[in-house]
Amino acid sequence: MRKLIAAINMTLDGFCDHTAGIPDEELHQHYTELLSQGDAILYGRITYQLMEFWRTLLENPSEEKSMNDFAIAIDKIPKIVFSRTLKNVDWKTARVAKRGIKEEVLELKQQPGRDILVGSPSLIVQCTKLKLIDEYQIVIHPIVLGNGLPLFKNIVDRVDLKLLKTKTFGSGAVALYYEPTKRKKSNF
Repeated sequence: MRKLIAAINMTLDGFCDHTAGIPDEELHQHYTELLSQGDAILYGRITYQLMEFWRTLLENPSEEKSMNDFAIAIDKIPKIVFSRTLKNVDWKTARVAKRGIKEEVLELKQQPGRDILVGSPSLIVQCTKLKLIDEYQIVIHPIVLGNGLPLFKNIVDRVDLKLLKTKTFGSGAVALYYEPTKRKKSNF
């Protein structure tokens, strides 16, 4: 069975804002690798529309090879967009989901192939609530933003995680790899 991997950037104080991170060569390479290891990525409408920026680099490449490589990787991977307002998308490797997140993910997990990624804060929250996420890959940037969109907004049930590994970037950002665990009952 394929895994659902939640992959996202956030600040030290827990906010998701793609403009607040440190998008250097090393980070672009990290996410290019991750995309090349997946068979699909799930986005909400807002994140999908933000990611459409990378299409411009396919037509007008950047002077930074790592950005161009990421643009190629994000273009290749199939994208499934969950939206109540978008009825269609024009990125040839994207489609609008026809079912709810739970049904779509459960079916994708049963298919053969590589892992499925989820990269939108709202979808990560929904998948966390539904206990669909098999691994969290969170890159924490050494920035205190002070406000913004919290990653785990509206999570009301405790989620225990086991640290699998870490990866430190030259910028000071740290990737934390976690898997959910079953909570042990306490004698207290």
